[in-house]
Amino acid sequence: MRSFTVAERRARLGRRHFLSDPSDLPVADVAGAFVGLHTTDPATPYLSLWARRNGFRVDDLHAALYTDRTVVKHLAMRRTLWVFDTLAVPAVQVAVSDRVAAAERRRLVADVVKAGIASDGEAWVTRAAAAVRVHLDEHGHTSASELRTALPELAGTYNPAPGKPWGSEGPISPRVLTVLGAEGLIVRGPNDGTWTTSRPKWTPATRWLDPAVAVDLDAGRSALLDRYLRTFGPVTLADVKWFFGQTLGWTRDGLRDVGAVEVDLAGTPGYALPDDLEPEAAREPWCALLPGLDVTTMGWQQRDWYLGQHATHVFDRNGNGGPTAWCDGRIVGAWTQDADGRVVVQLVDDVDAGASTALARKADELTEWLDGVRIAPRFPSPLSKSGAPATR
Repeated sequence: MRSFTVAERRARLGRRHFLSDPSDLPVADVAGAFVGLHTTDPATPYLSLWARRNGFRVDDLHAALYTDRTVVKHLAMRRTLWVFDTLAVPAVQVAVSDRVAAAERRRLVADVVKAGIASDGEAWVTRAAAAVRVHLDEHGHTSASELRTALPELAGTYNPAPGKPWGSEGPISPRVLTVLGAEGLIVRGPNDGTWTTSRPKWTPATRWLDPAVAVDLDAGRSALLDRYLRTFGPVTLADVKWFFGQTLGWTRDGLRDVGAVEVDLAGTPGYALPDDLEPEAAREPWCALLPGLDVTTMGWQQRDWYLGQHATHVFDRNGNGGPTAWCDGRIVGAWTQDADGRVVVQLVDDVDAGASTALARKADELTEWLDGVRIAPRFPSPLSKSGAPATR
């Protein structure tokens, strides 16, 4: 049985995640290598690409999203928003998003009834969804607020957390758009906000994306698992199940279909592709600053080999990873911005003088790239919220 040491896994992470060797690949190819890039926090995919792609500019992702349309935002794994290579969308839809969409629709139907909007929740959702699709077919790009104003079928409010301090009444119409988006019927088109905010214009998927050949569940799952294992492997069964937000049966069947072989991860069973077992050479020292919810930080459920004992510093109680500082395949701290907007690093692990200098240089490069833009992570790390002193 092939055994992988922690050092080898960290070296693979550095190369395959384009952190030790930044890429010149197109945006769609970089996103596709990871299955997708997290974008629940609007700024995340821009900062993820800055860390991985030589000479990356904000306009590069804008062009890929809204001009060339080689990538698209889509709801998928674990009910989170991702940037996917558009060529992968059919596989994502059948393998992951259909399950998410069904769950979202069930919840919406139940909440319509609970809120007293309609006694027949299923009929209400069906009418509301049909009205949205007809409007978008006739008018094209339309924002959520414009749809709410134009369509009486979307009227209604609900409280997502009644009795809780954070609960408050709000329109239920965005939930209809979420369901239609997860079903792959409408997509997030042009963004009315800046690159750090999300104010999408919704548009029919058939207008925005080129026609694609449908794939069945087995083929779609295999395509996604192959991408995941090549970039994140070796991985554990729990890693795969968690990353895709799927059942244990789905996970085992998928690993079987791609021919994954069992490997040893320092005493823990893991899996890798049968043609991906060659030894990994050691990498030159490298450092990186990654944003909150970055796909590397969130790529595995069992994280000790790159996180160590720093889970409480980096992840909040709901499992959301904040901005992180990396050295040679391990998380060594976090980063934030000071009152002047300068990026500063907060260390929780010992690093040598060379790594400390490299992190400071990365902080200066990111400060220059941001050019005064303030990043407010949706899920800041406990460390960045703690006010711990910065290390320069």
